[in-house]
Amino acid sequence: MKSIIFALLLFTGIVRAQVYGRPAILRNVGIEQQMDASVPLDDPFTDEQGHIVTLRQYAGKPIILALVYYQCPSLCNMVLNGVLRAARAIQFAAGQDYQIIAVSFDARETYPLASEKKRSYVKDYARPEGDSGWHFLTGADSSSRALADAVGFHFTYDPVSNQFAHPSAIVMLTGECRVARYFYGIDYPARDVKLGLMDASGGKIGSPIDAVQLFCFHYDAGNGKYGLLITRVLQLAGLATLGALVTFMLIMFRRDFRPRRAV
Repeated sequence: MKSIIFALLLFTGIVRAQVYGRPAILRNVGIEQQMDASVPLDDPFTDEQGHIVTLRQYAGKPIILALVYYQCPSLCNMVLNGVLRAARAIQFAAGQDYQIIAVSFDARETYPLASEKKRSYVKDYARPEGDSGWHFLTGADSSSRALADAVGFHFTYDPVSNQFAHPSAIVMLTGECRVARYFYGIDYPARDVKLGLMDASGGKIGSPIDAVQLFCFHYDAGNGKYGLLITRVLQLAGLATLGALVTFMLIMFRRDFRPRRAV
């Protein structure tokens, strides 16, 4: 009898899921890609020291943007921890080569809370440039929502749980504060973040070897990852082979030419 009741409940749950899909609270939550969109530059925010700032002040270098809220019980911390892991794994320095900006979309949060977050992440980042490279902002709902809408980050507040329902992703902005890349989830491979920063900088950061790597990998907007582009690898292999062949022929020609001059 118990098994029959369980089966009926399971069947009812499946039918409801098929009919209604996602819960109503989640229907408008997600990422809507806005590639190359410009974010608002002059909307006011408050930094972790209580100063009024705008995103224009951080322009000029690529930006890793994380839309979170600091009292999130789980997901937002995972997003920030994912950024920290990637930042520690790449040679580019936050503050010198790029900026990391976390923006709270909970208007109830204030700068002392942001200050605590910054202190924690700068300590764990453990690089001299960390203090100038990590920024934690708070602000009015109008500012954070305008920013979120510009990058297609859709969230909603659930009064029942007193929490926000939101996607997990980070957005890469160019030095001109235009949307360049999206990386989804809570774990961001160091290679992808590195290539994303190089793309967002327009090739201004990274070594010549890095530039070759960027040539060989292609960004897939659908899954927010970089993948090896085999055609470009073959092109490079072909060029390398041609270069080796030309070098060999020049060496042989020089070797044949010298004895003839000596006769």
